[in-house]
Amino acid sequence: MSTTPLPPRSAEPATAPSGAWPAPTAPAPIRATVRVPGSKSETNRALVLAALATGPSTITNGLDARDTRLMRDGLRTLGVDVDDSGDSWRVTPPAGFTGGGTVDCGLAGTVMRFLPPLAVLADAPVAFDGDQQAYARPMGPLLDGLTALGARVSGDALPFTVTGGADLTGGLVTIDASTSSQYVSGLLLIGARLAEGLDLRHAGGDLPSRPHIAMTVAMLRARGVEVDDSETDRWVVRPGTIAPLDVTVEPDLSNAAPFLAAAALTGGSVSVPHWPAESNQPGIVLPHILQQFGADITYEDDGALTVTGTDEIDSIEIDLRDASELTPVVAAIAALAADTSHIHGVGHIRGHETDRLAAIATELEGLGVRVKVTDDGLVIHPRLLGGGTWHTYADHRMAQAGALIGLVVEDVVVDDVACTDKTMPEFVPLWTAMLAEAAGESAAEIAADPDSAPQ
Repeated sequence: MSTTPLPPRSAEPATAPSGAWPAPTAPAPIRATVRVPGSKSETNRALVLAALATGPSTITNGLDARDTRLMRDGLRTLGVDVDDSGDSWRVTPPAGFTGGGTVDCGLAGTVMRFLPPLAVLADAPVAFDGDQQAYARPMGPLLDGLTALGARVSGDALPFTVTGGADLTGGLVTIDASTSSQYVSGLLLIGARLAEGLDLRHAGGDLPSRPHIAMTVAMLRARGVEVDDSETDRWVVRPGTIAPLDVTVEPDLSNAAPFLAAAALTGGSVSVPHWPAESNQPGIVLPHILQQFGADITYEDDGALTVTGTDEIDSIEIDLRDASELTPVVAAIAALAADTSHIHGVGHIRGHETDRLAAIATELEGLGVRVKVTDDGLVIHPRLLGGGTWHTYADHRMAQAGALIGLVVEDVVVDDVACTDKTMPEFVPLWTAMLAEAAGESAAEIAADPDSAPQ
């Protein structure tokens, strides 16, 4: 099996082409090895914790994408020194966070929900703004939590301003995090820096994406922070210091989803190196999901995960509450399955980069699929699909889903594949190289002549 490497890193990372992108169809069963960039979720948590630590930290294999560039720039606004000029990044925390500036959140949930808590530690007000689509993303529970700590907050959604104060001692804070686990993670990240620590409780509907909270807790503990999460929906963080730590970021398992799913849809075989045996990334469940669809899963001796497609795509019934970011790709596979599939537990993704439930339903129906949107998910009835424009709504996961369907449905045009820059600027080069291998071309040949890629 040949290898699809990452494009070389440089000061300017690879970017997807702007404008409409004809999604290439697979010329043959796809057989490739795809090296996936670092995890966005882990990268942005590592950056924040490095900024809060007592000394410098080095981050290796950090994801270089729009969301992480926004996080690095946001930390710089708060006075953090981030040297990202090389393959590894050096983060040096300030003596004290500085205010008076504006943080651009773009459309990055981790930026808009992790940096406002840091702003309460700053010496002056900090303004937050972002893309117009970000104005609709829910923020109220996090900002209520900051207010409970004693901060002053103007507004309940972007744009807003956070003003901290000397009386931010910490203690008990209760929020409703049923619309985003990032509220919990954002508050936990600063808990140890509060004089009384933090006793954070969730009171509300079902809490989504618990693995992301587990990731935050594990990364805090790795830096010496004491966190008691023995009681459901309660996290007690003891006050203390956050130790510096040099880390190597895992591959982004959720960004591996469309590549591994490509094997399942085309009857091919795709491997992703360095797949962790255990991980707090929600994408760790991806092999189990693809196996339910009928694919064969192999864990190689060298640490790679290999997915091999079979003759048929089975329908599934699945709860994606803990891995909701996989919903667009799972829905795309389900649209090509043998029978009706049911996706549950993802009502909260109405508040993601776009209303993902409505977006998925609209775009699948536009290609001929019948979709029912429920309170907490989707019912997908496969039909014979035809081509058409696949709208992304500035959502990187929607773009990945459109590219995936385009493998087996001719004349699918993704209206804005450039939005994959949000978490994976290398998406189109990696996708194109993967298909070139299936067509018998080498990755070097396709890199030298991108116009020769399968269309």
